[in-house]
Amino acid sequence: MTSEGEPRWLDADQQRSWRALMMGMTLLMERLDDDLSREFGMSLTEYEVLVRLSERPGRAMRMAQLADAMAHSRSRVTHTIARMEGAGYVTRGTTPEDGRGVVATMTEAGYDLLVRAAPCHVESVRRNVVDLVPGEDFAAVGRVFDRIADHLVARHPESEIR
Repeated sequence: MTSEGEPRWLDADQQRSWRALMMGMTLLMERLDDDLSREFGMSLTEYEVLVRLSERPGRAMRMAQLADAMAHSRSRVTHTIARMEGAGYVTRGTTPEDGRGVVATMTEAGYDLLVRAAPCHVESVRRNVVDLVPGEDFAAVGRVFDRIADHLVARHPESEIR
């Protein structure tokens, strides 16, 4: 809003770019999810959980921290982890430090699934994003979203996921 209370409407070029971004992101997330689901019976969210856990010492992370890192609600992560636990890809337990927090830990089966799914996922990312645009355009996208992330993370540092 401006100081006079009027919205600062997007011009035609900004509107076109905004809609392209929204449509592209929606379709991209659906495609990445579909590829993982078809090949490995897992969702993009489940893949992201395994990636996050694989990057942590002991392949373990507090559930609250995992939810923050994925920018998902705690209840959504709890449901996702429950499904993954039922499939044998993660376990849940209490934290060794204080015994109060809940920790998700990747199992060997979860790690094996991640190792098998990663080539499919990276190929899908390449096919549907990276290989479609010149390198300098892809680098520009990275700079744009780093700037956006910096702005949004400043208000919520716990959501830093890069």
